Amino acid sequence: MREIVIGGAQMGAIQKADTREAVVDRMIVLLDQAKAAGCDLVVYPELALTTFFPRWFIDNQSEVDFWFENEMPNAATAPLFAAAKKAQIAISFGYAERTQDGHYYNTSVLTDRDANIIGTYRKVHLPGHSEYDPERSFQHLEKRYFEPGNLGFPVWKNLNARMGMCICNDRRWPEVYREMGLQGVELVMLGYNTPTVNSQLSDEGIEQRLYHSELSMTAGAYQNATWVVGIAKAGLEDGHPLMAGSIIVDPNGYVVARASSEVDELVVHACDMDACTFGKTTIFDFGRHRRIEHYQRIGTQAGVVIND
Repeated sequence: MREIVIGGAQMGAIQKADTREAVVDRMIVLLDQAKAAGCDLVVYPELALTTFFPRWFIDNQSEVDFWFENEMPNAATAPLFAAAKKAQIAISFGYAERTQDGHYYNTSVLTDRDANIIGTYRKVHLPGHSEYDPERSFQHLEKRYFEPGNLGFPVWKNLNARMGMCICNDRRWPEVYREMGLQGVELVMLGYNTPTVNSQLSDEGIEQRLYHSELSMTAGAYQNATWVVGIAKAGLEDGHPLMAGSIIVDPNGYVVARASSEVDELVVHACDMDACTFGKTTIFDFGRHRRIEHYQRIGTQAGVVIND
């Protein structure tokens, strides 16, 4: 048995006026809870350090830059890294990254038990739009503020397991899980900030949105025989509701732990990485069963082409 006790650190709303230091204090409280629960790894949400700023149209680049981190760790996050190292707990969390050469990404990092960053992922599937849209009930401007990730979907060895990351909208795309599955991934960590309301379809209820979120993660887990940890930032954030629904999913696609609130909450489960083995060596033994000669469209065609 290769057991990793995982804490899913769901976070409640972060308001525009909240400082990074105040948010990091909340993250450390969750980390302390994880230490008491015997966790080896804590997974935080997407954009864990700030409010979800893509909901606003900002035309001043210096105002945009305020929401981005120029390095990681930095002065604001150093206490989190120090606390994680002291507790000997690996962590993963998301933030807005500005690179030294001036690129902007929606990013997640993964550390080892000594708080060394061993993995970086940059969100590939950016939803929303790039210019102000008066037809929407609120804006979703990820395409304005971020570039599509340039690192693909890497997998890292950590805590004696193969781990990968993705972010929010990535969870809805089966190719994401398969890319990591083809590298033998055993744990996929993903954070999200998902509005409770669809800005283009106001009558889409929260039940449907939660169902689609969970369906995407449970299917990805089952079809790649991997654990999936999906963790939300939730609650009423600057007047805009974000849905919760944080879950831990086993390699058979079953939800084994679930958040019960829309505030800061730690969800804990002892995850046996060896539970991935059966699926990976039977129905989802890719080497024996995949027929890539018939999958050419997947890697060469983006949009729909109808052959009448």
